[in-house]
Amino acid sequence: MKVRPLDEIEVFTHRFEAADGVPNNPTLPLVAMRGALGADTGPIELKRILGGNGWGGMWQWKIFPYHHYHPNAHEVLACVSGAAEVMLGGPAGRRFSVMKRDVLILPAGLGHCQIEASPDFSVCGAYPHGQERYITLRAEEIPLDEAAARIACVEAPASDPIYGASGPLVGAWGLGI
Repeated sequence: MKVRPLDEIEVFTHRFEAADGVPNNPTLPLVAMRGALGADTGPIELKRILGGNGWGGMWQWKIFPYHHYHPNAHEVLACVSGAAEVMLGGPAGRRFSVMKRDVLILPAGLGHCQIEASPDFSVCGAYPHGQERYITLRAEEIPLDEAAARIACVEAPASDPIYGASGPLVGAWGLGI
């Protein structure tokens, strides 16, 4: 099983206010899906799933160990191995534990930083079609009002990266699919 049924996973959302030079996103929440991927879902299968749902530019690595965000792109981070502690929302944000099979969907502007990780920790990241050429900015790199103006111009994705038209992102972000 490459993707687990929605009724078998935990989904939650969280909004973050701008803080400490990180704009976060004033209108869209983080969408987290615990255990969304099947135990045997690897990068090859994940690329097919993401691509089939309109998300591309996939890469596999870790999360940068410094607070950063993307003012011009939404991002999905799918954990394919290991576990990590990440800080979301900037230095004063909220700490999250992620492990293999978990998926985080970050709206444009949401700060993220890897705090610690197991040696085998790896995520696959991807972006909605047309947003694959994302910019990475550190906290306080540009004024918050400039970052907010860029974020306001980012188009909504066409679908949830994992579940498509029926996924949790559709309702959480009000996608008109």
